[in-house]
Amino acid sequence: MNSILIANRGEIAVRVIRTARELGMRTIAIYSELDRDARHVRLADEAWFVGPAPAAESYLNQDRILEIARESGAESIHPGYGFLSENAGFARKVTDAGLIWIGPPPEAIEAMGDKITSRRNAERAGVPTVPGITEPVTTVDEVAKLAHEFGFPVAIKAAHGGGGKGLRVVRSIGELEEAFEGARREADAYFGNPEVYVEKYLEQPRHVEAQILFDTHGKGVFLGERDCSVQRRHQKLVEETPSPALNAKQRRALGKAALAAARSCGYANAGTVEFLVDRNGDFYFLEMNTRLQVEHTVTEMVTGVDLVEWQIRVAYGEKLPFDEIEPRGHAIEFRINAEDPYQNFLPTPGQVVEWQEPAGFGVRVDSWITPGTTVSQYYDNLMAKLVVWGPTREAAIARGRRALQEFQVAGVSTTIPAHLVVVDHPDFVAGTHHTKWMEEAVDLGEAPPQAAPALPEDEALVKREITVEVGGRRFEVAYWAPEATPTGQPRRKPPKLSRTGAPKASDGVVTAPMQGTIVKVHVKAGQKVEEGEPICVLEAMKMENEVKAPASGEVVDLRVEPGDTVSSGQVIAIVK
Repeated sequence: MNSILIANRGEIAVRVIRTARELGMRTIAIYSELDRDARHVRLADEAWFVGPAPAAESYLNQDRILEIARESGAESIHPGYGFLSENAGFARKVTDAGLIWIGPPPEAIEAMGDKITSRRNAERAGVPTVPGITEPVTTVDEVAKLAHEFGFPVAIKAAHGGGGKGLRVVRSIGELEEAFEGARREADAYFGNPEVYVEKYLEQPRHVEAQILFDTHGKGVFLGERDCSVQRRHQKLVEETPSPALNAKQRRALGKAALAAARSCGYANAGTVEFLVDRNGDFYFLEMNTRLQVEHTVTEMVTGVDLVEWQIRVAYGEKLPFDEIEPRGHAIEFRINAEDPYQNFLPTPGQVVEWQEPAGFGVRVDSWITPGTTVSQYYDNLMAKLVVWGPTREAAIARGRRALQEFQVAGVSTTIPAHLVVVDHPDFVAGTHHTKWMEEAVDLGEAPPQAAPALPEDEALVKREITVEVGGRRFEVAYWAPEATPTGQPRRKPPKLSRTGAPKASDGVVTAPMQGTIVKVHVKAGQKVEEGEPICVLEAMKMENEVKAPASGEVVDLRVEPGDTVSSGQVIAIVK
C-alpha cells in the first residue's frame, strides 16, 4: 500500500486521509475553488486543484480526477460517499487506468445501484421485500392502477437514487400527478435518470440497516445493524446501534438476509443493506448502498473495527481475519448540519465564526470545520458527526446530551437544538420512534437556543496562510497578520437562533430564503393564490424547499422561471 487519492471533500475526505496515513500511505487530496483552504486539503500530503465550485465541474469531473491520479502517481482511489462513490462507470475507468478501486466491483454497483434490479436480486436471494413492482412506471395512469392494487399510501421512488431524493408519498388520487412529476424531476436532477417505481408505503416503520463486509475471497461478515429512524424529509438525523427495535433473534435473521443480498451480486468491500421494519417486527429489503455510509462511525464505536482501514485492505486483496464480531455497548451519531430547525430545517449556508467541539471519554467528532470555514450552497450541508459511546443505551443518551450541550457553533444555524429535544423526548428514550416521528410528533418550540459565545475583540497577531498553485499542485505560504474576520471587519457577537419561524414578507413581497436554483414554478402572473400556497421550488444544498405565498391575493409580478439562480433575499414574486 503506497499512495491513495481521495476523490471527495469534507469530513469523509478527512476521515479517509487519517486512516490512510496511519497505514503509511501517501495521501493525495483534490479540491475545488471553494475548498482551497479546507481541512482535508491541509491534512493531505499533497493537494491538487480539480475545478470550479460546482460539483459537476470538480468533484464529479471523472477525467480530471483520473488525470490528477496519473500526474500525482496515485496507486489507488477512495471515493468516500456521495459524488462518484456509486458510479460503476467511474469504477471501471479507475481499474482500466491500472489503479486500485477502493470499493465494490462495478458489476455489484450496477446490480444494487438500480433499486429495481436490487429488488429483483434480493427476491431471488430469498430476502423479503416491500410489496411493489420491479419495472419502472412511465405514466400517472400506471401509478394510479398500482395504487389501487396496493392501496394508499404508496411511495413513488427514484430507481437509481437514495437519501430521500426522488421520493414522494401519495395518500390520495388527487396527489398522484404532482408526486409523479416531482419524483421524476428530482430523480433526473440528482441521479441523471428520471425512472421511478412504485411500492406500498409502510406506515410508521423503523429504518434499520445492516453493515456487511466482504473480502475478495468470498468471506462475508455481518457487523451489526444501525437504527436510522430519526429523520426529516426522508433524510437521517440520528443513527444508533444496536437498534432498540430488534431482539437477538430478529438481529440474526436480518444479518443473514443482508449477507444473502450481498452475495446475490458478487459483493466485495464494505456495504450496507437497508431494511424497513414494521410494527410487528417484520423486516423488508429497501435497498443496498454499495459504499461506506455516513453513519459507519457508530458501528466502529461498538465493534472496534476501522471500516475505512478494511475497505483499503480488502481492495488490496487481504483476507478478513475475523468470522464474527461481538458488539460492545451502545453508540449514537448526531448529524450536525447547517440547517435551521426552527424554520423546517431550512439550509443555512454561510461562514462559521465560532466552532468548539466537545470531547471526553466516549466522544468522537468527525468534522471538516474550523473557525472561518464557509459552508457553501454548492455542497451538502453536513458539517460534522458527533458520535458517542456508552455501556448502555441510557448511558449513551446521557453522554450525547452532555456533548451536544458542549458543542458551540456561531455564524450559521445548526441541528444541535433539535438533537437536544430528541434526546429528552420520551418516545426516543423509550425507543418507540419511527421514520415520520420527527415530523409528526416532535415539537421544536421548546428547543434550547444554540449558544452564541462572545468572541474576542482585542487584536492579536495570528498565523495566516495563502495558497500558491504551481502546475496544478497546491502549496502553502505562511505569514503573520492582525487577527480579524475573513472580511477584515471587527469581530462581533453573532445572533442567537430565532424561534419565530420564517419571516413574513411585507407587502406581499416573496423573497428567496437562501441562495439556490429555481427548479419549478407553480404559479403564473395574474393567478390567484391562497396564503401558504406554493409559489415555486428552490433547490439548495441538495434539498428542495417550497417558497410559499405570505398572504392571499393575486400574483401581480413573477420574476423567476425554472433554471434561474437566485440569491438570498432576492425578490421572487409579489402577491397583492
